Formats: sequence, structure tokens, C-alpha cells
Amino acid sequence: MALLPYALARPFLFGLDAETAHELTMASLASTQYTPLSFAYRSTRVDDPIELAGLKFPNRVGLAAGLDKNARCIDGLAAMGFGFIEVGTVTPKPQAGNPKPRVFRLPKANALINRLGFNNDGLDAFIANVQKSKFRQSSSKTPLILGLNIGKNATTPIEHAADDYLVCLNGVYPHADYVTVNISSPNTKNLRALQGDEALDALLSAIAKQRDNLVKQHGKRVPIFVKIAPDLDATQVDVIAATLKRHEMDGVVATNTTLARDAVKGMRHAEEAGGLSGSPVLDASNRVISQLRQALGKGFPIIGVGGVMSDLDAVSKVKAGADMVQIYTGLIYKGPALVTQAALAIQQQVSN
Repeated sequence: MALLPYALARPFLFGLDAETAHELTMASLASTQYTPLSFAYRSTRVDDPIELAGLKFPNRVGLAAGLDKNARCIDGLAAMGFGFIEVGTVTPKPQAGNPKPRVFRLPKANALINRLGFNNDGLDAFIANVQKSKFRQSSSKTPLILGLNIGKNATTPIEHAADDYLVCLNGVYPHADYVTVNISSPNTKNLRALQGDEALDALLSAIAKQRDNLVKQHGKRVPIFVKIAPDLDATQVDVIAATLKRHEMDGVVATNTTLARDAVKGMRHAEEAGGLSGSPVLDASNRVISQLRQALGKGFPIIGVGGVMSDLDAVSKVKAGADMVQIYTGLIYKGPALVTQAALAIQQQVSN
């Protein structure tokens, strides 16, 4: 159990600008993750193993990509009890992202709006940080699973997006337990166009072909997931599902942030550009998960993310059809205790 209740730290963090608080938190995790100070946020991991996409996950609750873009805090975050950690999104070249301010809290809605724009230190620094992490030295029977999330640089024309994804795939493949192809951030111009029928078909065809080469080169098959948006209608979801199966992708992460603002109208910052996360995206995310499960059938791995702010929210994702869930905004609002609460609730749900 963590020594420092998050309720004591949250007022201080929420007194800071949202991005400043984030940077301070990540810097603190990076500097304490290998020290006794890590007991301030360390929790016992719930033992609820599940095999998915050929991988054995210690439990069904993971960290969503975006919190640790540069893979600096893998071990610190793992100490919070997650069964899997997804870091990134990483792009081939370093980029600063969009101008500040670019992260906004909407506390009344338990929500965030961000337009960060894949700010990161680039592929080389990302891989170096992954290699420094010590999670694979765990003596656990079911060690932490690590997902590496890849994207494209903002300056790369959308018609050449596949080139960036392949560069990233080549770089992260030897170090990942699974790779997530992020085509759903609303903060990189035209990125979501890659979810369209022909564009997605071309991108996943290139990725599948390159994975075949990487399997031969490295002697292992690393599962590839695709992360999609919540702002899709049923027809679009069906097309995406068919394309995932046609190119033998290993799973789908549903969903990213939303552009919809209906749930936060009139609130301060509600009209800021960017992706909305937290409670307001729960229903839209669950709707897409449910449609995906119907289209993909039983057995196709789905990671549900979007609006998990409580143990009941986590269970709702499983009921909608997700095999596992991820948390991001919930961690910011509720703290690390949410990880254990969600994992225990899902364990009880699936065992009934």
C-alpha cells in the first residue's frame, strides 16, 4: 500500500498549471523509481493473469500511452500495481509539439483537454530509456508487459505517414512486448484520416509486410495493436474491424480522446481545441468497444480505454466487450489507488 495518500498530493498538483504538474510528477517518478522513496506510491499488484495476443498479462489494468511519452518512468509506474504499461507516443524525430498552453483541466467533469501533439524526444532517446528500465529483471511468474506506442512526425506529409510508422516499428520491435500503432490522436494534423478505408488498408498492409521481415530478423513475433478514436460511426467501426482482421493485426485499443464537447458545454476551457478525456468519453468509448466486439467476434483482443475513473467504469468496459482496460486521466484525478480498485473489480467480475 502506498505510504502517501494521493488526496494529500492532489491539491498541490491541481494548484499548478496542468502541464507543469504533469512534468513535475514525471520528473519525481523518474528520480525516485529506484530509491526507497518509491514506497510513497508503491502498491501490491493484483494477481489476475490473462493470456492475450500470445502474452501473459499479470492483471487486466494497464497505463494508457501519453502519460510517459519518453519512457522515462516505466519502473515507477509499474510500482503502482499495473499489469501492463504503454509508453509513447514516439515519433522518428524529436518534436516540441503544439504551442503552450496545451493541457486544460475540467474538474467538474473529471476531464482533461490536451493538444500536446506528440511532443517527445524522438526514437533514439525513447529506446535508450526503455533499455534502462529494469522491469524485465522481475522474478515474478508473470512480469510486467510493456507496450510501445508509435506515431508520425507532424512535419511528415500524411501521404508519407507509413514511412514514419515503419521507422518507429523497426526501432521499437526488439524492445516491445507489443506495439501500438496510434492513428487516432486529434492533435496531429490529418492523422485521423489514416482511419479511413483506403488509407488504413495501405498503412496496415505496409506494417504487416514489415512485421513479417522483423519476425525473420529477430526470431520473434511481437503483437501489433491499432489505437482508434471514439468519434466513429458504426459503419466506420465495421470497416476498421474488417481491415484489422484482413491484415492479421493482433488487437485494437479503443479508444483515444474525443473531439465532442456535448458533455462539457459551458464549462471553463470546454471550447479549447484538442482531445477530451476522462468521464465524458466513457460512453462513446464503450459504444465503440461494443461495436468492435460484435464485428470482430470472440477472441480478438480489445483493450478498452477512455473514462475509467472508478472501479465501476473499469467493469463497464469489460461488460462492453473489452478484455483489459487502460487508465490515464483517472490516474490524475483519483491517484494510484484506482489501479488496485479497478483490477480487483474486474477480477471479481470475470470470476462470476
